[in-house]
Amino acid sequence: MNEQQVGALRFHIDFSQPLYEQILDQVRSSIAKGEIGLGEKMPSVRELAQELRMNPNTVMRAYMELERDGLTEKRRGQGTFVTSSAERVKTFRTDLAARYIESFMAQMESLGMTWEDIEDYVRRRSRAEEGGPTS
Repeated sequence: MNEQQVGALRFHIDFSQPLYEQILDQVRSSIAKGEIGLGEKMPSVRELAQELRMNPNTVMRAYMELERDGLTEKRRGQGTFVTSSAERVKTFRTDLAARYIESFMAQMESLGMTWEDIEDYVRRRSRAEEGGPTS
């Protein structure tokens, strides 16, 4: 795995996985966590492609998807910017959390765990992180 910093963005690139999906997921996550500020300028497609040593079409594909998500916007002659809508980012973050929970629940159910098993595990995990007893 290769880690690179490009402006405010940090990328962990695994060349055995689809590159555009990695860019997309990592930028989405950075925006959702607030690591990239609202209205902040994104690196140009060419700049990001050069820094990450990949085809500009790969980066362009990820940027197009970010724009479709409403997380970025193009400004004619200025480049691509993170949306300035805090509400849009909040909605995206909520939707992303729901997808993660659905995925987690599906995986737990595939292990044969009941909702009670999952609740118990989450409670124990929370207590352990708080430094309390886990039983």
